[in-house]
Amino acid sequence: MIFAGSWFSTGMTQRAELSPTDWVRGQTEQILESGTTEGVTVLDRPVVLVTTTGAKSGTKRYVPVMRVEHDGAYAMIASKGGAPEHPAWYHNVKAHPEVELQDGTATGVYVARELPEGPERQAWWDRSVEAYPPYTEYQEKTSRLIPVLVLEPKG
Repeated sequence: MIFAGSWFSTGMTQRAELSPTDWVRGQTEQILESGTTEGVTVLDRPVVLVTTTGAKSGTKRYVPVMRVEHDGAYAMIASKGGAPEHPAWYHNVKAHPEVELQDGTATGVYVARELPEGPERQAWWDRSVEAYPPYTEYQEKTSRLIPVLVLEPKG
């Protein structure tokens, strides 16, 4: 396992695991080395760094995701590029909805909730597609409804 850094502003010195996927690990290392998410992009679109807790292991894990922000809340889109299954981080966030998020140099603790089908989900989906248009293609590639989770500031 590859570990780096500490868990942001909580003051906890827990190490977080880096992704085994090269390009994801590279993004995360760039953020950790520079101290900011500024300049880290996918298809020239900005990302934020979320730290989740493993559903079974309890291990902290870094997850860079597309930056979809609205009124201080953020979306996490469990697209996995349109794969038939959810990304591993989705199960971690469902099991442990309290996460840490870094946007630029700002960090905070957030609580995730999955949005059911309806107007709120559609509004967040539309914002997400605006932030990262390939989400539309990813939804077309899979028969599952891609989960939309909203991260709201804790407290």
